[in-house]
Amino acid sequence: MMTGLCRSISQLKIFLDNPALSLTWTGCVRHKFTKSRIPDEALQPQPGDHEKYGGDPEKPHKLYLVTRIKSGIGRPYWEKKTLEILGLQKAHKAVVHKNIPAVNAKLKTIKHLVRIKPLKLPHGLPTEQDLSDTFLKSSGELVIRKKLNPAEIKSVES
Repeated sequence: MMTGLCRSISQLKIFLDNPALSLTWTGCVRHKFTKSRIPDEALQPQPGDHEKYGGDPEKPHKLYLVTRIKSGIGRPYWEKKTLEILGLQKAHKAVVHKNIPAVNAKLKTIKHLVRIKPLKLPHGLPTEQDLSDTFLKSSGELVIRKKLNPAEIKSVES
């Protein structure tokens, strides 16, 4: 214990005597999980992303279907917190989020843990009466199952 303390004090003296070493001195600092280790290029959109995921840059989708596919165990605290904020505690449970910059920034930090699909609405947005008759396909389509109303039966006079 004492040797470790003396060693760190001697390293500290070297650091204080020579301020030019401030950028390279890493004595006892652990920096395995720091945000600075994530390269900025990883968080920037790639040119082929729109073609790859079937999106149109002129008309982006309004809603995303986000599913957690990897565990948060062993991940940094900020990724675990982001998973919790977005409601992705359970694996393989789909959550719908808006396509807004605040949500997109959170999704970029955990994009390696989740699957993001655009929510497709082939029949348009459902009304309140249609909500009970909607279901979500695994492909990301929100389908409205329309009920047929019985037609009035007219009696035929002979």
